[in-house]
Amino acid sequence: MKASSVVEATCEAIFELVMCMDGTRFEWDSSFQYGSLVEEVDGHTAILYHRLQLGWLSTLLWPRDLCYERYWRRNDDGSYVVLFRSMEHPNCSAQPGFVRAHIESGGFKISPLKSRDGRTRTEVEHLLQIDLKGWGVGYFPSFQQLCLIQMLNSVAGLREWFAQADETHTVPNMPVMMSISSGSVSSKMGGESHDNFNQSISLDEESDEYEDCLTLEPEEMMDSVDAENVMKQPDEDPLDQLDLSSFSGNLRHDDRDNIRDCWRMLDGNNFKVRSKTFCYDKTKVPAGKPFMKLVAIDWFKDVKRMDHVARRQGCAVQAASEKGLFTLVVNVQVPGSTHYSMVFYFVSKPLVSGSLLQRFVDGDDEFRNSRFKLILSVPKGSWKVRLIVGSTRCLLGKAVDCTYIHGPKYLEIDIDIGSSTVANGVLGLVFGVISTLVVDMAFLIQANTYEELPERLIGAARVSWLEHSSAIVPQLEPNTSTE
Repeated sequence: MKASSVVEATCEAIFELVMCMDGTRFEWDSSFQYGSLVEEVDGHTAILYHRLQLGWLSTLLWPRDLCYERYWRRNDDGSYVVLFRSMEHPNCSAQPGFVRAHIESGGFKISPLKSRDGRTRTEVEHLLQIDLKGWGVGYFPSFQQLCLIQMLNSVAGLREWFAQADETHTVPNMPVMMSISSGSVSSKMGGESHDNFNQSISLDEESDEYEDCLTLEPEEMMDSVDAENVMKQPDEDPLDQLDLSSFSGNLRHDDRDNIRDCWRMLDGNNFKVRSKTFCYDKTKVPAGKPFMKLVAIDWFKDVKRMDHVARRQGCAVQAASEKGLFTLVVNVQVPGSTHYSMVFYFVSKPLVSGSLLQRFVDGDDEFRNSRFKLILSVPKGSWKVRLIVGSTRCLLGKAVDCTYIHGPKYLEIDIDIGSSTVANGVLGLVFGVISTLVVDMAFLIQANTYEELPERLIGAARVSWLEHSSAIVPQLEPNTSTE
């Protein structure tokens, strides 16, 4: 079930209140009795213990409690997503006198709206699928639904809480939650988790508004806009005439809609990038046509991580080199009991000296790590995955370990998703259920100065309902990397 409401408060204030598990929660959540922290997994994920105050036939039915994983993220548009999923934990065993309910899926989505009459407005959506367990669910058919409605009414509670708050009222800080030990509840306060959580918020706020960009005076910028517009894309691009059949990739290319287990090229307009005037006004524009051409995608699997895949005989890199083209290879490595790699091959004409791409290819790892960016979105798939991913953009070199291999007429970037808990949580979730998703991915080199703007995509692709079974084990030559 789902409940939604418009709340006159900022996304940040609502998010902080939703995350609280202290006494302030009694003021807006009528189903809350007690909450505590079991484990802080990382800055975005925590395991919580939660007792429900359902108040329905309390003399006949045992009270319910929960042990669940809570994951949160902040999207580039300022919205927040908070997701819940029940789980077992050794330090959160069944409590005497309680029935352990089970959250199948649920969470909050907190999205900014346009202000009205000068008042900040935010839409809050609360989705919840829960099994309250116990014999009462079967004997009292209305028990499950009435309790669920009571829990979803917290959305109305949020609206009323902020409506009653005067202008001097401040939202409490991020919660200091009590820890829980195996089999019993402790009253010891977990102050360390509070500090870590506040720290994690600042680390997550890496939207473009907070990234470095050399700022020019408006007069300087406007005077040179016309001259800089010569960077517009040509009407005809020799890369458009490339015959993709000469490039091998085991994942099928199909530009038709609703075709499974394949990839297609995107024109880039569904991604937004920094405009020419971004350093002045922070505006973004549709990306438009990429400056490199995606010619093939490989979908690999193996019992170990697959590094330097460009050395494989017969791959797209060698075909491009024979045509005098440069190739950028992006190898997205997903760890697990079976390791997977999704490998993108982008080609271009020989590098232009002094261009951003040339400086990226020939630069050092520090420069590359500070510029290589991924934009990820899920246009089709389960609501849970779409809420988690949103429109994710990430400087990959700052989030995960990237290895750069510079060979003859190519640069390969091996992206180890498993090196970051947060990245592995987001991208690992996507790849784990990728057969049920349509995933859009774009790569670019971030522009930080006025001369480098506007940004252009390296390339973009849509991968539709990819099957794990279609991945193959690559035959890799002995590693002879130069970097």
